[in-house]
Amino acid sequence: MDPSISSIQPGGGFCMSLELGWGRLRRAYLRRFRKGYLARMAGKRLGSAGRYPHEMLDPRDLKFFRNQGDIRWQEEDDPFAWRNRLFFVRAGLAEIIVIGGGFLALGLALLLLFWPLAPLPLLGACFTLWFFRNPARKIPTDAGLVVAPADGRVFAVREVEHDDLLGGPAVVIDIFLSVFNVHINRVPMASRVIGMTYRRGKFLSALRPEAAGENECLEVRWETTSLPRRVLRVRQITGAIARRIVCWVSPDERLPRGAQFGMIKLGSRTELTIPREPGLQLCTWEGQKVRAGVSVLARYPDERASG
Repeated sequence: MDPSISSIQPGGGFCMSLELGWGRLRRAYLRRFRKGYLARMAGKRLGSAGRYPHEMLDPRDLKFFRNQGDIRWQEEDDPFAWRNRLFFVRAGLAEIIVIGGGFLALGLALLLLFWPLAPLPLLGACFTLWFFRNPARKIPTDAGLVVAPADGRVFAVREVEHDDLLGGPAVVIDIFLSVFNVHINRVPMASRVIGMTYRRGKFLSALRPEAAGENECLEVRWETTSLPRRVLRVRQITGAIARRIVCWVSPDERLPRGAQFGMIKLGSRTELTIPREPGLQLCTWEGQKVRAGVSVLARYPDERASG
């Protein structure tokens, strides 16, 4: 994996820094007052290798560093697993508390001081919570389908004669996500992660053509687990407002079609590149509104399970 990917959010950020600071205080408290709890967690911990910045005392420490090694806890041994089942994505919890909580506090204060202005920050608090929503999706199961990796609007579908990664002709599908879309990214086809690259960059409008080459970007390369093997690429690209890419997968990880693998916070662009080959049927067009994991962008023939 790219050594610059040192966490699930390699670009950092203010809210992430606050949460990491809270984590340091929490670990100090646990070491001082909860030694029995730490002993139980250590006994249930699986794995040991990785590039972790500190000791993983309990599952909360893996939130930002789950892609750095093989340490994990079984779900039944994780007292905080319920956080993964909330209606909002766990990666946005700090933003919900800091930004949404700030709006809420301001709104409550205005209710006491000058109530006509109170609805504005209260709406801001509701929008913050709504932005990080994580709705359930029914993933299509037919063989050969390529589903959208992001919610939003398809603003470009283009063919290229040769893609270096894919080793031949390809189709590139660009999806623009506004601040009103669900921002969770999903796997287009059942695949294994074969590579990841992170690039720092600018924060141009995601609709500008040069944004793909100049903006901050995290690229995930996939190989399908069904035959024939195909290589895909998904690029998470920041925009003028969205500046925090989150990607929690790691090389060799296998995920089914439609599984969540990351998000981009506040508005962005997701680019999908798939092989162009005989029999490929494109099912999308410029201007189409799509939903991640649900909308079918393309269909391949003759896909079969690997042995």
